[in-house]
Amino acid sequence: MGSIFGVGDITEIIPDEEAEIAVLEEPEHLTWYHHGKRWKVKFRLVVGVVHTNYLEYVRREKNGRMQAFLLKNMNSWVVNIYCHKVIRLSAATQKFPRSVICNVHGVNPKFLEIGRRKKEQQEQLGNKAFRNAAYYIGKMVWNKGYKELLQLLCSHQKELKELEIDLYGSGEDSDQVREAFQKLDLKVQVHPGRDHADIVFHDYKLFLNPSTTDVVCTTTAEALAMGKLVVCANHPSNEFFKQFPNCKMFEDGIGFVEATCKSLAEDPSPLSDAERHKLSWEAATERFLSAAELDIALKNKLPETPNHFISKSFFVLRNLEYASALMHYIGSGLLSSKPDEEQRKELGLATPSTQKEFSFCACGFGGSWKRKDGR
Repeated sequence: MGSIFGVGDITEIIPDEEAEIAVLEEPEHLTWYHHGKRWKVKFRLVVGVVHTNYLEYVRREKNGRMQAFLLKNMNSWVVNIYCHKVIRLSAATQKFPRSVICNVHGVNPKFLEIGRRKKEQQEQLGNKAFRNAAYYIGKMVWNKGYKELLQLLCSHQKELKELEIDLYGSGEDSDQVREAFQKLDLKVQVHPGRDHADIVFHDYKLFLNPSTTDVVCTTTAEALAMGKLVVCANHPSNEFFKQFPNCKMFEDGIGFVEATCKSLAEDPSPLSDAERHKLSWEAATERFLSAAELDIALKNKLPETPNHFISKSFFVLRNLEYASALMHYIGSGLLSSKPDEEQRKELGLATPSTQKEFSFCACGFGGSWKRKDGR
């Protein structure tokens, strides 16, 4: 699947006395194969931050609809078991119980610094501060926006005959992407991947990003931070960027051509201090603290003497959740594997000195552990 899956129980490395608040980046990915103590039991508060549109990727595979249906339910199941609250970076992600939509990510300060220097150049050089050319950067696989970009350029070659565009990326589809784009009757060059902060990108005026598989595209935020114009799809993943004057949205091919040609004919507006702040990690942290409601969540406790109906409903729901968590624990145990002695040494984990056998006695929704010697 081109992914790394966490198995076993990572919560073991965190002392119980320090386990207060956990933030799970990509909670569904982290808990698909989690086999150990439940995060909501280990920590007082668990906040999941969802920032990958897994369903969109899966839909593009063979039997995608069925796979997406199964994955959607799997995601909802594990996230409900392990998270008290969920923050979705955009509406492009699937819906989860107890979730809010808020972009809690920012850009590396080096991109804001590049933008500050370009702003000074604009004041001194005017329209000569940027080169009248466009680019796209991303992992070179078709699902990362290259398919959409190829379709748009192929359908509108006559209208965009003056466009110069460079593609930067590396990936398993590099050869196919290069071959397909070089067949276009346009000035397109394909280059290996580079760091987006590389000096080669500083003078480009326009960043094209038609991708609809992102949740909040990091490279779009970085391009805006560097003071560039951006043309992107009017899609839930780009909702956060609508507030920036340098971002132009399109609905279809004609809109893409209009936005691209208009961008090439004008200069970017220098970012204001307020706009720069919105792109920073400081602002992202402020948004996270507000969306997570940490102080409110930690104060909320079940009343000591709740009325009978609330008490009964609460404990029924809690027991159902325990049963659900137990099912996942058993299932993940069949799929997980313990690290061997060599892996434990590499990870700095202690090697168990003795192996003790236990038997498990299930009692309703609870349970008790008993050594085979009776203790």
